[in-house]
Amino acid sequence: MNADLFSLHGRKGLVVGIANAHSIAWGCAQAFHDAGAELAVTWFNDKAQPFVEPLAQQVHASIGLPLDVEQPGQLEAVFAAIGRQWGRLDFVLHSIAFAPKSDLHGRMADCSREGFARAMDISCHSFVRMARLAEPLMHRGGSLLTMSYVGAEEVIPDYGVMGPVKAALESSTRYLATELGPKGIRVNAISPGPLATRAASGIPNFEALLDDARRRAPLRRLVDIAEVGATAAFLVSDAARAITGSTLYVDGGYHVLG
Repeated sequence: MNADLFSLHGRKGLVVGIANAHSIAWGCAQAFHDAGAELAVTWFNDKAQPFVEPLAQQVHASIGLPLDVEQPGQLEAVFAAIGRQWGRLDFVLHSIAFAPKSDLHGRMADCSREGFARAMDISCHSFVRMARLAEPLMHRGGSLLTMSYVGAEEVIPDYGVMGPVKAALESSTRYLATELGPKGIRVNAISPGPLATRAASGIPNFEALLDDARRRAPLRRLVDIAEVGATAAFLVSDAARAITGSTLYVDGGYHVLG
């Protein structure tokens, strides 16, 4: 096996979604850095910046910017900065999701129109917008990654509105892969098992979900952010050059149980 296939030396990538050292996006950023990539990192707002900036420094990120995908112009500003400083982009990691608590904690049947639209915009359509902005910077092809969950294809108790939203995200991944494939741009989703991240803690009865995964997964354990990161680094490398339009599970086999 040619080890160079797994190397990211000379690659430049954008990581969106680091909130703290427990974030899935942070596990991915570490793996990208360890494989040799140069990174751009974003933080949600001024409140998040003091938590994210020290992590960005650990992976020697050469670009660091605020990014709230709901704020007009911020996403465009990030890609414009990348264009000015790097002139190109090789990969993007999208690891953000949100639903208003009142809609996340309630029944799907009771989800508000506004809450559903907001969850879809932040968690799914922002990935579509990133793909559109990344495309002209990926002169020599590239890779787009997003994060899903098994609730996209089966009903997970208390996952509510995020199930349909993640299903839309996985479908968008397949359509983007088809449209961007002729330009050498690959698009994939990773579906990790439940992880004790700050974002996931908003899901009702999340501890019970963790316990169920730990008990029932074929490997009889939870996965960690480093394992998700290793998969992400593989997917953006040349070793995965023929993989696109896929959802890869990193969950100890939990998804096979149905």
